[in-house]
Amino acid sequence: MPSARTVRRSLTVIVALVLAGTGIYIASTALNRTDAPVVEGCTALLNGGKQNLATDQAANASLISAIAVRRGLPARAATIAIATAMQESKLRNINYGDHAGPDSRGLFQQRPSQGWGTEAQIMDPVYSTNAFYDALAKVPGYESLSVTEAAQLVQRSAFPEAYSQHEDLGRAFASALTGNSQASLDCTLRTPDAAGDPSAVRDAFLRAYGATAPSVVAGRTLNVRAEGALAWSAAQWAVANAKGLAISRVDVDGQAWIREGNKGWTDAQTQPGAVVITVAGGQ
Repeated sequence: MPSARTVRRSLTVIVALVLAGTGIYIASTALNRTDAPVVEGCTALLNGGKQNLATDQAANASLISAIAVRRGLPARAATIAIATAMQESKLRNINYGDHAGPDSRGLFQQRPSQGWGTEAQIMDPVYSTNAFYDALAKVPGYESLSVTEAAQLVQRSAFPEAYSQHEDLGRAFASALTGNSQASLDCTLRTPDAAGDPSAVRDAFLRAYGATAPSVVAGRTLNVRAEGALAWSAAQWAVANAKGLAISRVDVDGQAWIREGNKGWTDAQTQPGAVVITVAGGQ
């Protein structure tokens, strides 16, 4: 009959082997898993360069660009506006100012004391963006000015040269979001937590574009009648807002952006003259 010491040694060996096997299994699973954590964010390509924004920043950039399209402004106006908002608020609708402007608010850090509107108005991104464009339109020849010059003539900043550092980012996202660069904006996203609402997508689209393009809800889709640059503007607006609106797919002009697996843009059969925005279904 084995001694107690022998039994204990045998049990120790068995436990060690089990633990070693478990460790090997865990390591193997970790190395071969395909569901690694997704770092969410959006990119825009221009002239071989890639610019990056967080998903909430990209959504604000898409609104700024959509309003430029709605007003019939050139992409240059959107470039200036995005670069300005990036410098002033990091493209976030913040409700506080700083030492130089304690009453500054919103995407563009506009000040009620300087006649930009009430605090409630300035905190509305649609209002504040239109206010910025109203002022920019009064700058003679702003399209031919540098971003810094044009932005400074609107903002009157204490740091006028700061806007220039965001020019490449502004150009990349403005070009994509005004539809001048096709299939150039992509967002890496996790699987939606809940089903999307196509009516909510339509409400957001109308808030950004107004009646620029007809749109109809059908099932889990929003169908936008548009062609050319307007179609690509609407499509890439949808990609930029995919996280907040639980959008899973965007079809336009022979291509589709597919959220699942972060496939990005790929060739697809699409309806001519239409942008089809599909929201995620229920779990």
